[in-house]
Amino acid sequence: MKLYLDPGHGGQDPGAQGHGLDEKDVTLAIALKLRSILQNDYENIDVKMSRSTDTTKSLAQRSSEANAWDADFFLAIHINSGPGSAQGYEDYIYSGLSNSSKTAQYQDIIHAEVKKLNQLQDRGQKKANFHVLRETNMPALLSENGFISNDHDAALMKQSSWIQKVAQGHANGIAKAFGLKRKPTEPQKPDTPDDGTLFKVIAGSFKSKENADERVELLQKKGIESFVNTTKISGETWYRVQAGAFSSRENAEDRLIGVKKAGINDAFLIAE
Repeated sequence: MKLYLDPGHGGQDPGAQGHGLDEKDVTLAIALKLRSILQNDYENIDVKMSRSTDTTKSLAQRSSEANAWDADFFLAIHINSGPGSAQGYEDYIYSGLSNSSKTAQYQDIIHAEVKKLNQLQDRGQKKANFHVLRETNMPALLSENGFISNDHDAALMKQSSWIQKVAQGHANGIAKAFGLKRKPTEPQKPDTPDDGTLFKVIAGSFKSKENADERVELLQKKGIESFVNTTKISGETWYRVQAGAFSSRENAEDRLIGVKKAGINDAFLIAE
């Protein structure tokens, strides 16, 4: 399936503005997240974007590019503007199409999925004579994801979690409309067979108990549980800070990486 994804406006055209936001930035954020979800989670989908950065592109360039690419579906992402009291989500297909058309069927599915997640008032499914709906050769939908002029909607637009939800709603709708198959999840690697060996993660070894205690306190602040384990090496007492013990070497190495990312560069593994 070939999706032409069109974040509205861009470059010299900011689109609607309000509450410190430009439409072009919000539409691009949603579209980039949507592309990522579709490409990462689903098989056999090719996404081409009208723009993936803040660049200027005419409506004619967008529709012509989608037609030349022979896209299966055209999706335009927009943000609305109006009186301060106006709020909510709506989407559009070309006004010359019937309610039984394939495009209308896609609109039914996508609209239902988007409104499940977007936390916006539902303003319904609509039709219009917009250029990108009229001049594209393939089924096309334009979604208006809230009002930048409205306090409630604009506050949501400033949240990355909302951008994610809107993108996910569109992804769910496209996947359902076009019967996309999810990519199989990678099987988890089995643990190493338990042969009695224990792999311990040592996050530092000290001759001073005070220094070991300080290391435990530091790890605790970084969310890593540990404790001091006293051991004798060549007749000398050492205070080891142990941050986990695993029968699987792979799991132990994962914990070791986490400890080192916390800034503990002298961490190491021992096998017993």
